[in-house]
Formats: sequence, C-alpha cells, structure tokens
Amino acid sequence: MIRRPPRSTPLYSSAASDVYKRQPRPDAYRVGRYQVRSKSDIWLSNASVLYEEALQRQWSSATDIPWTTIKPLPDDIERAQCQLATFLTEVEFVAAEVPGRWLASTTPDYFEPRMFLVSQIMDESRHLDVFRKRAFANGGGLMQRPDVTTSGTVGSIDLSADFTEMSSRLHISGEGACLTIFRMGELMAYNEAEKRIYRLAAQDESRHVAFGVMHMRYISETEPERKEEIHSYLDEGEAALVAGNQNPASRDTAQSEALAILLGGGEKNFDEGLSLIHI
Repeated sequence: MIRRPPRSTPLYSSAASDVYKRQPRPDAYRVGRYQVRSKSDIWLSNASVLYEEALQRQWSSATDIPWTTIKPLPDDIERAQCQLATFLTEVEFVAAEVPGRWLASTTPDYFEPRMFLVSQIMDESRHLDVFRKRAFANGGGLMQRPDVTTSGTVGSIDLSADFTEMSSRLHISGEGACLTIFRMGELMAYNEAEKRIYRLAAQDESRHVAFGVMHMRYISETEPERKEEIHSYLDEGEAALVAGNQNPASRDTAQSEALAILLGGGEKNFDEGLSLIHI
C-alpha cells in the first residue's frame, strides 16, 4: 500500500523555496565576472606563435626519456640528484597551479594568451612529473622538502594584485631562474636520461619566459606610465633570487649543496662545484 502525505502537506515546494534552492553558493564560479577584462591586462604580440610552438613540441616523460640509461651512481651524487629533483618538483607544481587560477578570471575574448596559459599548465605538470620520476628512478626518492611555496618571489605570487604583477614574478623571475638551472643540465647530468630531461624542460621554460617578457614589452609600449611599477616588480624578484630560498644557487641551502656536488663531481670536489655556481 502506498502511503500518501496528509492533505495539509504540500506535494511540491513553493515557488519561493524553489528560488531559494537555486541560489548559487557565495564562492561559486560566476561566468562573466572576469578580473582580467582589458587587453593591456594580459596581451602580448606573439601569444599565438608561442601557443602553436607549445602544441608542436609536446613530449612525454614515459616515451621520450631514455630511462634505461640511468645506472647506479655514487651515493653522494644520487642524493644530490634526488635533492635537486625534489626542489624542481615543488617549484614546477607552483608554476602549474598559478596559471590555472588566472584562467577562470580572464575573459575568453583574449583567446591566444588564455590558450598559452593552458599549454603552460601542461608543460609544468609534465616537468613536475618527470623530476619526481627521476627522484625515484635510481632508488633514491624524494629528499628534504624546500620551503618555496610560502617565501620569497614564489610565495609572493599569490599576493599579486593583477596579471602583470603575477607574470613578472612567475614568468620572468621564477621561470627565468629555473631556465638557468635547466641550461646547466649538460654540466650536472650523469646520463643521457638526465640530459634529455633538462633539454626538453629548458625548451618549454624558454617559452614561458618569452611570454612574460613580451607581455612586459606590450605594457611598456601601451601604458608607459607603468614602467616604474614593472621595474619595482623586477627589482623585488632580483633581490629575492640573490638571497631567497627558492633560488637553488643561494648559499647554505640543500639545493645549493646539491648543485655544488653535481657540478663538482662529488662531495670531495664540493668547493670546485660551488665556485661554478657563483661564477
């Protein structure tokens, strides 16, 4: 027997309650409420070229890295490789996460820079994947976690007031520092797999730096009154890279020790390796 509700109980909710139920959550995403709305906020002249290059140069950590060339290494060398890989894994995680936050805030009218940011997320996700794999590939594993997400240039990215400020910190200061490390790969790689990782990562990172540089160029040409503001962002990034923990070449960090060991060829040549970092 089917039990029916009493006549005093309405079978359907009232129109007023339906409207109430349809109210979105206060923190729900709203289509059209874009923080980045004007062209100068995000534009650069060669965004479409950079995006097309990103599409053509996609690679896979599973198929494009000759992992079998990694052979057992001395303990000090392996620990140093794993420490640097741990640092780069965390840095690239931040570099993949930040552009995604700005995508939802950017009007789709500016298709090219939006799509480039999508390709950057793909690039950085691949980087954190490949460096994490390198940390585990030879029996080492992840090492001391660097505190790069809450300090210095990296930590200040989340405090950026607009896209230009964020780009100066991420694409120029942050990505520029990583690009320098990747270009040192030939000197601190001990097998073909590591060399390939650094070459491919440098190829991607160059695009990210170019995006930031060309955006700053567009801003300086179209809004020259902001030049001093941009200079202040870059000065801040330069100061942080000299002494900040997010810079692996800084003194007395686990990353700088790892670089010195790798460049010197072992702990016994630590001083020689350290001198190469600070040339």
